[in-house]
Amino acid sequence: QVQLVESGGGLVQAGGSLRLSCALSGSFSTINAMAWYRQAPGKQRELVAVITSRGNTNYADSVKGRFTISRDGAKNTVSLQMDSLKPEDTAVYYCNADVVTSIITGLKPYWGQGTQVTVSS
Repeated sequence: QVQLVESGGGLVQAGGSLRLSCALSGSFSTINAMAWYRQAPGKQRELVAVITSRGNTNYADSVKGRFTISRDGAKNTVSLQMDSLKPEDTAVYYCNADVVTSIITGLKPYWGQGTQVTVSS
């Protein structure tokens, strides 16, 4: 059973910073890509940033230059440093990881429970 637990959300003023963290635990063989998604009220969940097992990153255009994704392979964690936050960044942020738990199950996506980020103007 793989679990992802996020932390670090909260309320911040526009222009401020927050750091989200996500820890993966459980029984698994390999962690492939790890990512952060977000979902604002009334909107679809969208990809914010992704980092591969080799450390390659990709960002949504709306957060490029402001957000930085990183991961610690030894600790099985992924973080999202969010700077210059804007009110439109307000959303529930979800951690995601593509994980191989066994040869039989293959690669499957796992999700955290989500953490609220609210940016006030």
